[in-house]
Amino acid sequence: MFSEWSMPENTRLSGSIDQINLAFVEREATPRLLMKLGIQLHLAGLSLSNTVSILAVFGVERARSTVHNWVHKADLQPESGRSPDHVAVDETVIRLNDERYWLYAAVDPETNELLHTKLEPTTNKVIAHSFFTELREKHNVDDAVFLIDGSLSLKDACSRHGLDFRYERHGNRNSVERVFREVKRRTSSFSNCFSNAEAETADDWLRSFAFAWNQLI
Repeated sequence: MFSEWSMPENTRLSGSIDQINLAFVEREATPRLLMKLGIQLHLAGLSLSNTVSILAVFGVERARSTVHNWVHKADLQPESGRSPDHVAVDETVIRLNDERYWLYAAVDPETNELLHTKLEPTTNKVIAHSFFTELREKHNVDDAVFLIDGSLSLKDACSRHGLDFRYERHGNRNSVERVFREVKRRTSSFSNCFSNAEAETADDWLRSFAFAWNQLI
């Protein structure tokens, strides 16, 4: 039943459940601790069906859509203000319903923390530049060395922002590849896409995933 509950090289919830903010809750019959547990379990890799089964053990009967809404409304995202020495950056394709979207991600290879994600319907130099702008607004990365794999748009963005970068296909770049593998594993469990999801909803989920990833490493 719980075989899908896994993260790469991590099989336990090590993050603090107290970091989940339920400020969005006005009137909810579910105890807040169980709401936080449901959010954390789902983001850690448990399906919505198995998450509601766990909640039922505690006497709380909730629909899968309810847990989905909890995750969406909690507006979770990685903490800002990191100062990494190196940043591994990459882009990959994921499916949203029947369409291809590009996922941009930046990871600290020393800690494996996911620093920032961005989901876009295409890839080009303008979008890459925007991704780096957002990353620099969130974290202190101006003195970091950026590890890229030869992408012309990522190279151009580094140059336009005056950032130091080098080409690296393996080594420290494995951290961002692990993130992409886990995202694709998670999305493949939903028919290889975010079924019936809007791009904004998928983007919210990816930020929540980044929050959970950083709690579990």
